[in-house]
Amino acid sequence: MRKRVIILFLLAAMGLSPIAAWQSALFRSEQGTWCYYPDPDGFLLPDFSHAGYHGADLDLPDVPTVKTISPIAGDNTAHIQAAIDSVGVLPLDAMGHRGALLLRAGRYPVSGTIYVPYDGVVLRGEGDEEDGTIIYATGDTPHQRDVVVIGNSSTRVWGGSEKAGTRQDIISSMVMPGQTTITVADASSYHVGDEIIIFHPCTSAWLTAIDSGGVPYPDPSAPEEADERWSEGDYPITYHRYIRQIIGNQLTLDAPVFYTLNRSISQSYVYIPKMTGTYRESAIEDLRIEIESNGGTDENHAWQAVRFRSIENAWALRCTFVGFGQSGIITEACRRSTFRECQALDPVGIVTGERMYNFNTYLHTQLCLFQDCYARNGRHHYISNGTSGTSGNVFLHCVSDGVQNANEGHRAWTQGMLYDGHQEINLRRQFVLGLYNRVAMGTGHGWSAAHSVLWNCDVDEAYGTIGLQKPPTAQNYAIGCHAKKITGKPVNASDFPIGYVEGQNTDGLEPASLYLAQLLQRHADDTPTAAPPTADYPRIVSLYTVDGRMLAQWTEHSAEQTISFPIHGCYILRYTTPDKTVIKKQIL
Repeated sequence: MRKRVIILFLLAAMGLSPIAAWQSALFRSEQGTWCYYPDPDGFLLPDFSHAGYHGADLDLPDVPTVKTISPIAGDNTAHIQAAIDSVGVLPLDAMGHRGALLLRAGRYPVSGTIYVPYDGVVLRGEGDEEDGTIIYATGDTPHQRDVVVIGNSSTRVWGGSEKAGTRQDIISSMVMPGQTTITVADASSYHVGDEIIIFHPCTSAWLTAIDSGGVPYPDPSAPEEADERWSEGDYPITYHRYIRQIIGNQLTLDAPVFYTLNRSISQSYVYIPKMTGTYRESAIEDLRIEIESNGGTDENHAWQAVRFRSIENAWALRCTFVGFGQSGIITEACRRSTFRECQALDPVGIVTGERMYNFNTYLHTQLCLFQDCYARNGRHHYISNGTSGTSGNVFLHCVSDGVQNANEGHRAWTQGMLYDGHQEINLRRQFVLGLYNRVAMGTGHGWSAAHSVLWNCDVDEAYGTIGLQKPPTAQNYAIGCHAKKITGKPVNASDFPIGYVEGQNTDGLEPASLYLAQLLQRHADDTPTAAPPTADYPRIVSLYTVDGRMLAQWTEHSAEQTISFPIHGCYILRYTTPDKTVIKKQIL
């Protein structure tokens, strides 16, 4: 506040006016409330505020250190693994944590992969600088291995297996992007707190509506060219959600969908998944992973610095990754997690496909937040390399330094990406940021993003280019972005319409961050009223653990209610009335 006042004073002293503030036609303040307005096709901007740890409803925890080790001479793989395993058998506390393993500052050569296949275990160092804690990945056995795996050691668990008798068709004729309520044929088998999968089949009618993914037919003059057009069943759309309220056959979800569920072209349905093998509440903090290589185009070295696989409510905090082949962080079947103040630097390998994705949201990554991160010298620094099961992910206030290709939705109908306050520096090429149709590139990547947003991004208005195209049945947006050019033809001459562009090279966009404005407003709306309920207006109170498991439910008829909690700790209280649901974190 003091800095802002000084700046305004200096501008006035120089006879200059402050930058005029402006708001988007699609998201603007009305009497102190941020309101959504439809674009010309009737779509609203998605609500991205559920991206992050516990759906952005809880702060990152400070998990107590329960074990400490220092580096030993030679290979430290077994040394670190044994320490992790000893923490992994400790009991979970009320918040779902076992404790943190602290690696004292120093260099830890590792020739294998370090696994954290446990709930509630944090791998913590004493800093990610060169004088901090360094995990140094040596050799190439097995070829192009992961250095650290947080979560499942081998299996991607995303919800493909149904619990018998739980599938129900969605009978809403249309569920629009941003909507959190759906109506099913029969909700009697569901309960508040259930985790569900929403499944939109990849039908021939849907493929017709999106022109087979926007992938062109093979060149008839090149019969050897493969047909990469999408086929029935290739790319179903899936969402992992929790049920927060049930009224009749209507389910209220914990987060919105990011694409239209149109019953006339694809009969979507809901089921309860078998999620055995999913882990929660594990993390890495304050350490550095360096990968041994010969530099240049050498590819005989460790490939992923850290993989978050089959995990929910995870995090990475203040970590640096150097010299990987593909990713500093790769997320796979990872949900509701936060990656903050991390750096992914200087990948090593051939500059070509399937390499150098510094921060890589891979298959079935949903509702994850990358905040205040920095990437350097990769091909695609911040990317969705997932497909139609990847959605709702946010890159907030991240910096891309010297990217060699574009930061982008990369393939096959990723939905609901947000680049918010994204900055490109030291540009090597003009086209550096894109939401567009990648046509036959890669393996027929086609439409790489739908209902995705570039908000207040800066790619250098003297040089940089943003590629923005409107997919059939959907939209993409660039609002308040600085670029020399925002084009509907970033890499090819195909005749796709440009997406929604507003306020190019115009300073003063409010809010400066779409994600933070949405989050603050949602949390304000979730604050319970102080007025006591009456017998004529009862509230249903539901008690959950922080990982979404319901412990109890009762009806509250007065301001005084005696509640017996099973153990002291952190809980989620959900208050439900006929017209509103309110969530509140409670430490007891």
